[in-house]
Amino acid sequence: MWRGLYTAASGMITETKRTDTIANNLANADTSGYKRDLAISGEFEKMLIKRINDYDERYDITAFKGFHVGDSRPRVGDLGMGSYIDEIATDLGQGAMETTGNQLDVAISGNGYFAVQTPEGVRYTRDGAFFRSAANGQLQTTLGQPVLNRQGRPINIPQNATSISFGPKGEVFVHQAGGDPPPLALIGQLQFVEFDDRRALLKQGNNLWRPQEGAQPRPATGTIEQGVLERSNANVVEEMVELVNNYRIYEAGSKAVVSQDELLDKAVNEVGRLS
Repeated sequence: MWRGLYTAASGMITETKRTDTIANNLANADTSGYKRDLAISGEFEKMLIKRINDYDERYDITAFKGFHVGDSRPRVGDLGMGSYIDEIATDLGQGAMETTGNQLDVAISGNGYFAVQTPEGVRYTRDGAFFRSAANGQLQTTLGQPVLNRQGRPINIPQNATSISFGPKGEVFVHQAGGDPPPLALIGQLQFVEFDDRRALLKQGNNLWRPQEGAQPRPATGTIEQGVLERSNANVVEEMVELVNNYRIYEAGSKAVVSQDELLDKAVNEVGRLS
């Protein structure tokens, strides 16, 4: 009975962590470039159940002078020992494209990440909602992180730039004031990369990814689209349905704990009572 309590409790802990994962997906349903997480559960090794004296030859009616019928011994079955969260996997599926008309909004179609500079080092993101810093003209993220070029340096937009254009591989063009029409100039190229191993990047928070030790970026095979943003690939309806289902499973585990507790109560206070 003690084992039953632990088994049911482990299932409740598993579903609690799954609820946290779903809640995070819902909270980021409107976050540009966000990729939903999936809680993958595993099962502890099962234990074989047997009855007392099942394997004692003194109680085997087929035994006669060391001889018995059949080579297999009777089994009651296996007992599950509970579950746990084995991995928090990330769904890297493409999010829907939303047209914004903002010339600094860019989205990635296919594989690829933008490189940005953070206090912890170079990090990667698929959030292309960029801004032009009023202080120094740098191309930055919504958190004020400089967007890096292929040489690993910030991209500075000239003060006299009247418009900005992005090429499919991250080329940055600006139209500068003066002349008719204004001259078009290439001022840099976004560091637009991907990784051979899909597990080379780990989520860090704030819609950023950090590379694992030894991970080497290479030019991305995807393309960049201007004037659009990639929305989160978390579907609110699906996540809500999963949340309700997760609640039902948690509720079943809590009822199992109550039942086990009641059995323990009877075993201690009634079965073991001396008349």
